[in-house]
Amino acid sequence: MPAFSFEKISPPPVHRGPVAPIEQKQRGVIVQILGRFVEARAKRALRKSKAEIIRRDPAPK
Repeated sequence: MPAFSFEKISPPPVHRGPVAPIEQKQRGVIVQILGRFVEARAKRALRKSKAEIIRRDPAPK
């Protein structure tokens, strides 16, 4: 006869109700600062690319 035995663990019951909404965590200060830097850099890159397009195609005379 064994000195110990394993118990069969039943699975948790299935929850059939509505799923609770997931709360949005507030972003950290460092992440917000980095986000602002990325936005500023993207705007600068967009303006620069538009300026290059304008300079390459001068108006015909």
